[in-house]
Amino acid sequence: DVFVLRNAGNTLSHAEGSVVGSLEYAIGPLGAKLIMVLGHTKCGAMMGATQTMLNAQKAAESGAPAQQTTLDKLLHGLAPVAQQAQAELAPGASAEEIAAHVVKVNVF
Repeated sequence: DVFVLRNAGNTLSHAEGSVVGSLEYAIGPLGAKLIMVLGHTKCGAMMGATQTMLNAQKAAESGAPAQQTTLDKLLHGLAPVAQQAQAELAPGASAEEIAAHVVKVNVF
């Protein structure tokens, strides 16, 4: 049997109760012996997190307040991963290059 949980970007910053509770159920009553966390290339959540981080950086440079949609708040939980990926790349890397690296950083 396979017990599957999916969420955007493998983040637990805003859905801890449902995801962690479901994992506890899988390993407790269901007896799952293996938990796998998988990511994928061209992940929309990783691109969104990258874009949210870049927008926040631009807003901070200009002194303008960053826009905060509900989606921005969700993706904000991935900002440290996006920042790490950006720091590991050469200065001036494109959003697409950063997002591609964010996928690797987030899973590994």
